[in-house]
Amino acid sequence: MLENLKQQFTELYGQQNKNAFFAPGRVNLIGEHIDYNGGLVMPCAITMGTYLLTAPNKDGVFRFKSTNFEETLEIAVQDSYEKTGKEWYNYPLGVIHHFLAQGKSVGGLDLLYHGNLPIGSSLSSSASIEVVTAFAMNEIYHSGFSKLDLVKLSKKVENEFIGVNSGIMDQFAVAFGEKNKALKLNCDTLDYEAVECNLGDHFLAIINTNKPRKLTESKYNERVGECQTALKALQAELDIQNLCDIHTDTFEKHQSLIADATVLKRAKHVVEENDRVLEAAEALDQNRLADFGRLMFASHDSLQHLYEVSGIELDTIVEFCKGFDGVTGARMTGAGFGGCAIALVKKASFDDFSKKITDYYTSKIGYAPSVYSSEIGTGVVEL
Repeated sequence: MLENLKQQFTELYGQQNKNAFFAPGRVNLIGEHIDYNGGLVMPCAITMGTYLLTAPNKDGVFRFKSTNFEETLEIAVQDSYEKTGKEWYNYPLGVIHHFLAQGKSVGGLDLLYHGNLPIGSSLSSSASIEVVTAFAMNEIYHSGFSKLDLVKLSKKVENEFIGVNSGIMDQFAVAFGEKNKALKLNCDTLDYEAVECNLGDHFLAIINTNKPRKLTESKYNERVGECQTALKALQAELDIQNLCDIHTDTFEKHQSLIADATVLKRAKHVVEENDRVLEAAEALDQNRLADFGRLMFASHDSLQHLYEVSGIELDTIVEFCKGFDGVTGARMTGAGFGGCAIALVKKASFDDFSKKITDYYTSKIGYAPSVYSSEIGTGVVEL
């Protein structure tokens, strides 16, 4: 892979690359739609991601090229940049803009990207591009940012330059991921703990519905608003700043404060899902994969029935997984409304699983899913 990319770089730019970097994609193992409620999430890095090869040039320009997209950009080094259109190169351009905004010096650079993450699949291809670019710029220009600084800068790119109002989990997992470990991350404080996640004789299967998820077209903002309504109702009797400041038992004692039945369902999911993350961390740490799998199924059921962010495609995948002997647990991952599901699948059963779920899904939905096997990988690195 890397040798082939190096050859392509030389052919495209007429010089050899000087540096090479990799940032993974991520999945969230459990803890969905609670990041904006001050809760705990448990993402991990995966072994698919984004490669970036670079070399300085003497022309005073940035050249952006990708093996995945036809669009290219050549733009002079200047004091600031603005987003233009919806092309992929806005993500690295935004990173450079925010480096400049913080007074960092940069110079002409040739960049070649290659990603093996499906676009629009909830595996954080955008965060992967942002973090690999930020990490590369930091190394090449000796900018002195810490890894957490780079995470915050990348989130700022997503929010302010690209214009997507997402949380920090994606960039955090892409940067801080550790091999065979999940990150129990407090989205409110950014405190985290690396939890042992040895999958043993299991693969982490990623099943792409091939129904692209577009946050701007989803009901994401509606869910955020419903959670804020629930929080305000509970604050009449409880001194809390976030829904995830309470556990299930406290919620049950005060749930009558929430008059709207739909808002009540949303809040119930958030509080119970946060408790599931705590249980899941303990199960993984004690190598109780069967218990972890049970929590994955419970998480999906809650997202399907209480939070209502799933859909027939994701539900079809999880329905199949519940009846397949080689699966220990499965759930949708990411914001929902399409994208991907994940499953813990025994390695010995994976080929059979891949064929049978493809047939089952195709018969129900009318087109095939994409099925990948992954292990839990490391965060951003220089190669």
